Amino acid sequence: MRIEKTPLPGVLALTPARHSDARGFFSESWNRRRLEEAGLDLPDFVQDNHSISHAAGTLRGLHYQAPPHAQGKLVRCGRGRILDVAVDARRGSAHYGRWVARELSFENGLQLWIPAGFLHGFVTLEPDSEIIYKCTAHYDAASDGAVRWDSLGIDWGVTDPILSDKDRTAPAFADWRSPFEMEGA
Repeated sequence: MRIEKTPLPGVLALTPARHSDARGFFSESWNRRRLEEAGLDLPDFVQDNHSISHAAGTLRGLHYQAPPHAQGKLVRCGRGRILDVAVDARRGSAHYGRWVARELSFENGLQLWIPAGFLHGFVTLEPDSEIIYKCTAHYDAASDGAVRWDSLGIDWGVTDPILSDKDRTAPAFADWRSPFEMEGA
């Protein structure tokens, strides 16, 4: 597994090895022992989520779960292509409000590790894109929240995305009070 740092400390790009032959390929998308051997110790995962977006240009985010139910996520694209985005939302962080984006696709096999304390969102770049992600905390409706997708200057590659009511009416980042604090700040 190749592990790459991103400009946001804690957010990592992981690319599992693929073993191909004439039939297709095999890949271990998650292997705790291999990651620990590479020096990466991720928290325990308690829930796997799987979603599909039928239309290209579907944008979901920017989402979070507030403490004490904050979620870290290991995100991958099982079919299609997405632009996956993480935003540092930890008050006191030198990177507060900064974002990083990576294209995740079935073809590239790339995964993005997004720790708790970051906002997360994605936009689909192809029809019928499937997103699969592991979470470090169970879903908690009372802790669920969103920040408006267009309030941070993120280049999503779309100007009129398909949005849920939740995402359309979310507060702008500048008007939102983050529930996350940088550890040690």
